[in-house]
Amino acid sequence: MTTPEDLGVSRETFERLEVYESLIRKWNPRINLVGKSTLDVLWNRHFIDSAQIYRLAPHPVSHWADLGVGGGFPGLVVAIMGMESGSPPRVTLVESDARKCAFLRTVIRETEAPAVVINDRIENIAPLEVDVLSARALADLTKLLSFAARHLRKGGTAIFPKGETWREELKNAQTAWNFDYQVAKSETQDGPVILSITGVARV
Repeated sequence: MTTPEDLGVSRETFERLEVYESLIRKWNPRINLVGKSTLDVLWNRHFIDSAQIYRLAPHPVSHWADLGVGGGFPGLVVAIMGMESGSPPRVTLVESDARKCAFLRTVIRETEAPAVVINDRIENIAPLEVDVLSARALADLTKLLSFAARHLRKGGTAIFPKGETWREELKNAQTAWNFDYQVAKSETQDGPVILSITGVARV
């Protein structure tokens, strides 16, 4: 049983996350928001996993964007957790699937989270100039860094969770990009890590 303490949030924030959880369970049979096999471990696999991404950011954050957001992780969790501290006061969720966007907007309405949804492909949108950029299970690191270069403001941070092959992705990315990075071990799984990246520039 997950508690507010597990996520390091207030009771009020936890209740908003429970609203989000119930909407996922309601919508998931019609739209594949999360893998069916992860529904039994929804809190650990998705909510706690997203909360650790939120905590790794260099707060205060004024504008955060989450790319290819799918069912809303980590972007919606970031928006809901940020309501306590006001960091971030603004979250942009980018998703190309119109049905998933309808779901995201429903969660935003029900939780009053400070987020907006852009229903478009990442390649099509104007530079977002955000302080923090995240993307979970979207693309390899080389591709993600091209998004970071386009959408991060100068001095911004990209936060990308990566699986067990992260070292190989890092090595490949360094042939095309210069960047500084820090590695944090995942709190929810053995093997995966979360990369915090700054100073992205082409080689």
